[in-house]
Amino acid sequence: MTESYNVAAYREEFERSFTWHQGFLRNVRRHGNQTALIDPIHERRWTYAELNGDCCRLANALKAAGMGRGDVLLYQLPNSPCFAFCYVAPQKLGAVNSPANFNLAPGETAYVLEQNRPKVFVYDVEYLEPTAKALELSAFKPERVVAVDFRGSRPVLPAGHIFYEDFVAPFGTEEPEREAPENMYEETTRLFTSGTTGMPKGVPLNGANDLLSAHDVIMHYPLNSSDVTMNMTPWFHRGGLHSGGLTPTLYAGAAAVILRAYAARSCLETAVKYGVTFLTGVPAVLNNLALRQEKHPVDLSHIKGIVTMGSPLEKQDCDRYQRLLSPNIFNGYGTTETFWNSFLRPYELPDMAGTAGRSCTDDEVRVVRMREEGRAEPEDTVPTDGRTEGEIIISAVGKSTLSYYDNPEATAAKFYKGWLYTGDVGTWDERQFVTVCGRKDDMMICGGENIYPVQIEEVLNKHPAVADCLVTGVEDPARGEAIVAYVVKAAEVTVRDLIHFCAESPELPDYKCPRWYRFVDELPFTATGKKRHVEMRKQALRDLEAGLLSKF
Repeated sequence: MTESYNVAAYREEFERSFTWHQGFLRNVRRHGNQTALIDPIHERRWTYAELNGDCCRLANALKAAGMGRGDVLLYQLPNSPCFAFCYVAPQKLGAVNSPANFNLAPGETAYVLEQNRPKVFVYDVEYLEPTAKALELSAFKPERVVAVDFRGSRPVLPAGHIFYEDFVAPFGTEEPEREAPENMYEETTRLFTSGTTGMPKGVPLNGANDLLSAHDVIMHYPLNSSDVTMNMTPWFHRGGLHSGGLTPTLYAGAAAVILRAYAARSCLETAVKYGVTFLTGVPAVLNNLALRQEKHPVDLSHIKGIVTMGSPLEKQDCDRYQRLLSPNIFNGYGTTETFWNSFLRPYELPDMAGTAGRSCTDDEVRVVRMREEGRAEPEDTVPTDGRTEGEIIISAVGKSTLSYYDNPEATAAKFYKGWLYTGDVGTWDERQFVTVCGRKDDMMICGGENIYPVQIEEVLNKHPAVADCLVTGVEDPARGEAIVAYVVKAAEVTVRDLIHFCAESPELPDYKCPRWYRFVDELPFTATGKKRHVEMRKQALRDLEAGLLSKF
């Protein structure tokens, strides 16, 4: 076939320029004097030119430390200016920025270090003690360890650590030279999601994934350069970074307000002070905002929309939020691997509240049959009758590399023919509105974090007085789900003993520690010897209502 134009030249230029970083640089040129970042705690602003300068300074420091194409910068930081620098700077070198949950237990952070082998590791001194423990446990030691002293406390650092200011001080703000031209297929960002063992899996994203995730938000809000966003959840999440976080905001030429820690009062006061137009947070956060607004109302007329992800909204809750906070409520559903993939717009609420909405513009969400062995083909869908349950699968190749980092087994288990098999059970109706009904596996969602019982059970079973245990979840208005542990004793032990044991474990962060306990004589098993987690999830709700669960 004769080409009507120079396909090779077009492909070369398209793959070089169609990246998130190139879009950010266009905004540096286009909106150089416009506000890009706002730090309310220190009352400081960065223009796009100033933000790029600080990112270049870090990039030059990283390059001097030996970082180049494909190397990893791992950082555990709350939302902060340095988080933004760490997100952008590696992309200038063809390196990978990798934000990790700062609430991980030391053993989990050690696992992330060993699996990802970052050349440079950045952490916040607020988490100095668990970070030092993680580095002690890890068999892999980064070449440089950098401490961010956000509050100016200047603690004594362990040997070999350096403060961020000292790390970047010798370097200028000029753009660093790259080893090779930028390319849309290069890995730029590596996020983490929990596996069935509880240990984080790396989710690699490329330059086009970041860009198209930004496009998705810009298109669905819509978002433009006059907007001011504030994410009420941590940026290290896919939803935190890509939904109203740095990725769409800085790509659109808008301004991002940094919310280091969430509290309803400070959130609303900050939103008013800086004229925030889009807020993002999980449903539990919206409930807190509504409670605050009922008692201490502020003028939120500047809010264009509030976006929530993580779980569906009930109709009565949606009515309340639209009345108290904003008539424009959005509700998204998705995964770390694929971002958000179905969406409810304000005009679909509150009528369709309780559903996960319909597929986003460039995605496709289906409900396929569940099989005892293997999996259904993507075309083997259940009837669109709103009743027949199946597994929810997602096609979102623009926002996913369809893989896990260095984990072919997990990749093969979750991805098939370009589709992510989520493990969520759901139904869909004739208009393809999807409703999530539960999980095929035993995952719990607590405070927006995905939690699997196996990791917690393994820790509890290490206690000498525990013969066996089963961990499940129960609905909790503040957390989404609270963790419940059913324990069979091997010797005398109290709930207080187990609470202390879990709190002291280097393998469990606080949010994975059980909140409720019940001692039982035996646990339910299937005929093949597997624990009946689904059955016990229902039992936990009955036990909570009957007052049979203990937390002291």
